Parts: sequence; structure tokens; C-alpha cells
Amino acid sequence: MKMIRRLIPIVLTSSFASAQTQIDLTQLENYANQPVPGYITRDNTTVGNAITDMGATLGRVLFYDKRLSRNDTVSCASCHIQSRGFSDVATASTGVAGQTGRHSMRLINARFSGESRFFWDERAATAEAQATMPIQDHAEMGFSGTNGDPDFNDLITKLSSIEVYQVLFEAVYDDPSITEERVGRAIAQFVRSIQSFDSKYDVGRAQAPNDGAPFPNFTMQENQGKDLFLRPPNLGGAGCAGCHQPPEFSIDPVSRNNGITGVIAGGTDLTNTRAPSLRDLVGPDGSPHGGFMHDASLLSLRAVIDHYNAIPALNANIDPRLIMPGGLPQRLNLSTTQKDAMEAFLKTLTGSNVYTDPKWSDPFDATGNLNAIILPVGGSAISREEVNGTMHSRIATSVVPNVTYGFQSSENLVNWSETIPVKAAADGSIELLVPDVPGETRQFFRFCYPPAP
Repeated sequence: MKMIRRLIPIVLTSSFASAQTQIDLTQLENYANQPVPGYITRDNTTVGNAITDMGATLGRVLFYDKRLSRNDTVSCASCHIQSRGFSDVATASTGVAGQTGRHSMRLINARFSGESRFFWDERAATAEAQATMPIQDHAEMGFSGTNGDPDFNDLITKLSSIEVYQVLFEAVYDDPSITEERVGRAIAQFVRSIQSFDSKYDVGRAQAPNDGAPFPNFTMQENQGKDLFLRPPNLGGAGCAGCHQPPEFSIDPVSRNNGITGVIAGGTDLTNTRAPSLRDLVGPDGSPHGGFMHDASLLSLRAVIDHYNAIPALNANIDPRLIMPGGLPQRLNLSTTQKDAMEAFLKTLTGSNVYTDPKWSDPFDATGNLNAIILPVGGSAISREEVNGTMHSRIATSVVPNVTYGFQSSENLVNWSETIPVKAAADGSIELLVPDVPGETRQFFRFCYPPAP
């Protein structure tokens, strides 16, 4: 008696389909366990929302999905562009009903900081809170619930009707329900996963005992610039490290205004007290990701250095580290040679992988479609074993966690058995033990989604 078993993997329904771009939910990118240098110790991850591969994958899809805007034209990635350091070359980014009030902040290494608050003015207490605020802004993404806009509940209704989100939210939360909290948590995981530690600085830091030691891979000019960055002004340095804390180069949580008080649309604003990491200030080719500062008013690294070399004026909220003894604005009196060295050092903080790595790229194709694979292309494993005197086929596969699939069998690939619902475990595994059909016959198996025809 000869029994032949086959397992046929069935992929998605047409509602997921796209011919060009795809995201494989059965073979996830590594977000949770990326290598981080041992000298990096600051981490603002919110307790209870550590990065997971599936959570960050959901966050990636949400981050790039223009359907999170009122008119399907703007996503988070419209203002935070991977090739631009997850910032925008425009002074102000364009939303569904106007422009942003501040320059788009770079998101690289946002996790590696003692500062847990977000936005230039720190109005969001966490990355999770920040993630949904642009969605609810009238000018940016338009689910504000004001000025005739729909509100966030309308967005939830919209996303709940999209099948890929039913799969993704169930995979992450063991429940397909979409809430504002869950959206924020997923986007925050994706943003915190965006990291850059392959710069010239990192190569040197790995070979040096501390930040202050000369880096063997640096030029004399770059080491001079590093020394100026680290050394306080009263010892002949620029004192940058007082606010931009190496080796993360993240902003000191108690920093205040840096002397830039302008507003893009005109006026004065003293509330801007946060800054992104100084890593990847410029691209791999040395070009800026648009203007620097919250108003993009400084167009080059040299302009930034010149600003701190001679703070133009004091204000009521300026950081005290920018005030000289006697109450005058900071005057570093850096020479041209020293400024050149500072600029050379700051360029060593730029990596390369973060600008092209597919795990941080847009999963949608040019027409806005997403092809999500939720059954393994390579099929599944079948082994034979005897149970209580009867031969069985043990079928094992790895699919999307917590998602319910349908399982069917057939003897001719035409007529299939009634669908049996099977829910994947939290690790994405499914194992079934199927008894042999009596007689000499072929038997084929398949998993399918949706679980019912």
C-alpha cells in the first residue's frame, strides 16, 4: 500500500496582490536583534514596547502607508525619507492641507538617547505618543476631527477594512482590533529600529579605549576635530559634547534653546529644546539632508559651526552652557583651521547602510499596492510516524504568528476536503498530525488564507 503525501503552499487572495514589491511575513527582517556596539548604552525604549520583528514590520507598513492620511496622499515617510536620513530636503514638509511648522527631524538613532521626549519642542512624552500626532494634525495627515476633518476613529474604520492590517494586527497583538495605542506602539518600534553604526567614527571607536583617545583610522584633522568637540571651552575646545553626548551624540535631556529662535512662517519661538542625534548629519556624499535646525535656517555644517562659534544673542530660554562668564553670548573664537577640523570630524559620524537597507524601505509599489506573503513560498515539512497502530503524516510549517489559516486535503487536486481552521502559535509555527487515507492513493495537503472560502 503506497501513500504519497504532498503539501501545496497557497498564497494570498488578490486583495493583497502586487506585481512589483512584496513583504514576506513568514521570513521577517531582523529588527529586534540588530548588532549594537557595546559602547552604546543610552536607550529610550518605553517599558513594555521593546522592538519585535513583527511589531516593527507592522510599524514599517503603517509608516509608509499613505492611507493613513485623509486623502491617501501623505505618509510618515513623505516627510521622513530614507535616502535623506529620514528627514526632508524641504524647509517645511507638505501635508494634506498645508505645510509643517518646523523642519522634518532626522529619525536615525532616535532610540539611542537619554531623552525620551519627541518633537523639537518635546511636546510628546514618548515615541509612541509622537507617532500618532502627525496623523491627527489638520495640515499634516488630516485625521484631526476639526475643520471638517475625519477623526482617528474614522481612520480605524478605514484600516480595519484592509485585509493586510487584519493579518498584521492579529500577528502582533493576537487580536485584529486596531486602536490608536496599537498604531503608535508599532510605528514607535519601527522608528526605534532605524539605526546607523557603520560610520568611520564607529570603526575608530571600536579600536580605541574611550572617546577621547586618538582614533587610529582618523586623519590628524579628524582627530583634532574630535578633540575640539569633546573639550570644554574653558580648556580650549568647543564644548559640543556638553549637549550632544557621545558616543550616541544624542541630546542632553535637560538642554534648552540653542540660540535659534526663528519660525519658518515668521516670528519667534523659544520652545525648541530638543535635537536629533548628530549621527548622519549629512549623507554618505557629505551633502546635507536639507537645512539644519528646527527652521532649516542654517544650510551647511560650516554655518552650524559658525553659529555656535558666535551665538548671535541671548534669549529667555537659552541653554546656560551657551552663556559666557559675565552673561555674554558664547564666543569660541575658533580659527578657520579649527572649524575645518570640526567639520571633518562631524562627517565621520555618517554611515552608509541605513540609506539603502531594504528593511527600512518602502514596501509599497509605485501605485500604492502591497504584496504581503503570509504562507512560506518553500512549502512545509512532512514526516511519517505511527500513532496507535495507524500511520500519520506530521505536517510542520512556519507562518505568520497568531493568524488563523485553513487546512485542506485532496486526492486529485480538484476536490478538496472541508476546511479545518488552524491557528498559528505565537512563534508562527503550525503542526498537524493527519491520519492516512486507507487504500492506495495520493493525498495532497494545503494551507490557505483566508481560512474559509
